[in-house]
Amino acid sequence: MIIDIPLITVIIAIAACIYASYSDLKRGIIPNKLTFPLIAIGIVLNGIYAFMIGEFLFILVCVVVTGVIFGLGYLFWKMGAWAGGDVKLFTALAALIPFNPLLVSYQVFQVPFPVEGIYPFPLTLIINSILSILPFLLIYVFYVVAKDKSYLMGELTSPVKDYKKNIVLTLVITSAVNITLFVTQQLQLQIIIISLILIYLLSLLISKLPNRIKAVLVSLVTVAALFYNFQITIISMVVLFISIIILEVVRKLLTSVSREALQDDISLDELSEGMIPAYNMYQQDDDEIYVDDKSFTDKFKESFKTRDPSMLTAPPGKRLVGTLAAGLTNDDIDLLKKLHHEDKISSKFRVKKGVPFAPSILIGLLISLFIGDLAYILQKILIWVMY
Repeated sequence: MIIDIPLITVIIAIAACIYASYSDLKRGIIPNKLTFPLIAIGIVLNGIYAFMIGEFLFILVCVVVTGVIFGLGYLFWKMGAWAGGDVKLFTALAALIPFNPLLVSYQVFQVPFPVEGIYPFPLTLIINSILSILPFLLIYVFYVVAKDKSYLMGELTSPVKDYKKNIVLTLVITSAVNITLFVTQQLQLQIIIISLILIYLLSLLISKLPNRIKAVLVSLVTVAALFYNFQITIISMVVLFISIIILEVVRKLLTSVSREALQDDISLDELSEGMIPAYNMYQQDDDEIYVDDKSFTDKFKESFKTRDPSMLTAPPGKRLVGTLAAGLTNDDIDLLKKLHHEDKISSKFRVKKGVPFAPSILIGLLISLFIGDLAYILQKILIWVMY
């Protein structure tokens, strides 16, 4: 009797992700009692499978891949992007499914699915999980805005109100795309990255032109495109216009609106372990407290404008509290209360509302198993659209 171990590990992985999602949504944690045993179970089962198929290199690669995923996850944890539970769950899934099990095989428009990436399966899982969190995050932020912070709706809908600016941007990008297609076809260049760079540079150049020159150039290119292929040009412009509005709304959801919707000022007495600070707090050499509440994007923009790269570095002084996903410790809370008693900070502290990541890992796992690598699929679609 042959035991289908890859199928067993997939079933265990899906069941584990379902439980982890429930726990993350209910209690905000992914328990160690789930992830630690899974790592051991995954290595043992794949060791048995390596013995069954006579490929002892298989278990070695499994251990190496698991270690690499843990190292990558640890790096994300140190950067504050993931919580410890997320790292351990990804490590457990890597131990269980180090290679694509290829449980199903089907075709859509003669394209074989699931689409395999050019890297190990756990990396596909990580990429798909990160991409999967975007729609979940958008829905969650929109729900919070509609329910508790309706005053943010005006900012959220501003891209729709700025339709004139978006129409001009649509025409500029359409002109840049058509010029790029003409140039690349003449030079017989089929390199997607070069085309994208050229489209970006042309869009930037056209948008900087004086209004009259811009209007003449855009009109000529658009008329030529309509004459060459009316239907495709019209459809492309409509899709692009709608996409620009959607992307602007998404950008606001992920930046200014998200920052306001997913942050709350909490009394120091109500702080609890695990709450995630909304900003970094430093104690400078003169014993003053400095709050660094600017996002990396804001710092990058300011650094670019002022041509001062030092703005991207951490402020001078000792960091007292950071924005790592691990959250506040009891020592951090005691320190904040002490600083308040010394009249160095206010009685309220801003914290982030944690967005559970485990449901996105579950979605990412299902997509990876039955559809494939989303990044690779998107790349193929983009190449097909361009050429």
